[in-house]
Amino acid sequence: MTLPLMPARTGGQGGWRFAGSALLVVLALGVLSLRGRAQDADPFSATVAVDATADTVATARDAARTEGQRRALAAIAGRLSGGSAPAKLPKLDDNAITNLVASFEVANERMSAVRYAADYTFHFKPEETRRVLGNAAPAASAAGEAGKPATSGDAGKPLILLPVFQSGVQSTLWDDPNPWREAWEKRSAATGPVRLVVPLGDAGDVAAIDAEKARAGDGEALAAIARRNGSDETIVALAAARGPPDRPDGLDVTVQHYQAGRPVDRHIEPVNADPGESESGLLRRAVAAIVADIGGGWKNEAVSPYDQKGTLTAILQITGLDDWVRARERLATVPAIRKIALMALSRQEATIEIGYGGSIDQLKASLADIRFDLVPGDPTWRLARTGPAPRP
Repeated sequence: MTLPLMPARTGGQGGWRFAGSALLVVLALGVLSLRGRAQDADPFSATVAVDATADTVATARDAARTEGQRRALAAIAGRLSGGSAPAKLPKLDDNAITNLVASFEVANERMSAVRYAADYTFHFKPEETRRVLGNAAPAASAAGEAGKPATSGDAGKPLILLPVFQSGVQSTLWDDPNPWREAWEKRSAATGPVRLVVPLGDAGDVAAIDAEKARAGDGEALAAIARRNGSDETIVALAAARGPPDRPDGLDVTVQHYQAGRPVDRHIEPVNADPGESESGLLRRAVAAIVADIGGGWKNEAVSPYDQKGTLTAILQITGLDDWVRARERLATVPAIRKIALMALSRQEATIEIGYGGSIDQLKASLADIRFDLVPGDPTWRLARTGPAPRP
């Protein structure tokens, strides 16, 4: 299992202490409310969501705070210039920006052994900040730093990406090993028009959605995981490995985009392994291809290989109910197959209706990967086994 992620504890060793009087609670809430309004009114304060991965959580936390204070300063520069977007900053190193910070507060901390995420509120020194920014704020570009919204109110909510990995009949999202998820978490944090966020996989994320619900497009679960991570849009990136489990010869990546739990568009990205390429290298290259497509507005939309849709009826010879169940599980792993409906079942054969995307030739090629051959018939097709089932 993925390491559990827990809210970080701050303050004294005794944890939270609750006042024994309802009056004290009311007063405390009033103070917090006034404090929140004061922060909102402070033009030299900004709140940013940070998320970083490194070799250790301590290194990730330092990197997240350093990046966060730069984005917060860009938000303030944009605010001082009269714009709503983060502004481009003058050339300042990390130490120079740190020296401008008067104080900061941390909320919603979550961490694993190598990843750190939180919400930081930075308060900058007014006079020093004005002097350092100089004329940079008025001259700032309205476009700002692409892909890095500085506050929750800024335009550009993230896309919540769920990397589901399929090897054989097994689909994995939060459980380990999931090399597809690892490849997404280790991708470079390059800027761009779209900010992709992979959930941390804490107890709340695991409770919200699992691999099967993500694959099935469960609208309620998808909307829940999006809300938990500050968005209303999700992308399910299903990578189905082709070939031997230890060294796949390619991936069939199906990318489904959802808004408020409802499907918007769907794209297929077949990625073939280069000679001698490792699994990790193949996965990293697939991640880069998906990111480029999403950032480019799905430029490859017109050439998606499974845009066509069709249905056929086929007969599969079986040796019993258990054999049918195993065969159905294998068929469900084929990315081109959208539906499997059992029409009739006997001890010797199963008659099934298959809904698929793409051409018949593409369907036959996908079935060949799981040791099935699709033989034409009139009007019923036949599914013939071409060898033993792949290892689970």
